Amino acid sequence: MRRLIVIELLSLDGVMQAPAGPDEDNEGGFRHGGWSREYFDETSAAAAAEGMAGTDAYLFGRKTYENMAAYWPTAPPEDPFAESLNDTTKYVASRTLKKLEWRNSILIEGDVAKAVAELKDRPGGNIAVLGSGDLVQTLIESDLVDAYSLTVNPIALGGGKRLFRNPEQSTRLRLVDSQTTSKGSLLLTFEPE
Repeated sequence: MRRLIVIELLSLDGVMQAPAGPDEDNEGGFRHGGWSREYFDETSAAAAAEGMAGTDAYLFGRKTYENMAAYWPTAPPEDPFAESLNDTTKYVASRTLKKLEWRNSILIEGDVAKAVAELKDRPGGNIAVLGSGDLVQTLIESDLVDAYSLTVNPIALGGGKRLFRNPEQSTRLRLVDSQTTSKGSLLLTFEPE
């Protein structure tokens, strides 16, 4: 059985919204887009490369897919992440997209939780979820997450979309790995108890 790993960049106060670019997600008046870039270092890059080596499928929600598809197909070939992101199969959960242009992309229609459970039952490596905050909520509620790979950066944003959003749901996790980067970020891996 494949493992589904949620990979998120978080602020110290748990915000996951728009970590990579200033215009990535302004929803709700969020004005701190691109906040995580200054914290990326060699330790972060090595951890990302290690995670990609064990991944043979990505799972995206529509918004994250559209952001990624706007950049990665034309990324410089020397970018260490371009090959993995472009060549690996990408599953996309969307109610509105009808056609996917980024190569190796497959649309998931209908019951997302059921489709993801079926993907997990197939042989293969890890399925990585990058960003995709709304989709992650469905995965958490459906008990489909096998691990959380979280980079917690030393910045508090005060508001924005959070990874764990349901105030009625308690989620117990067990720490299975941790590292500290040169920029003061924590690379934490948790598994549900």
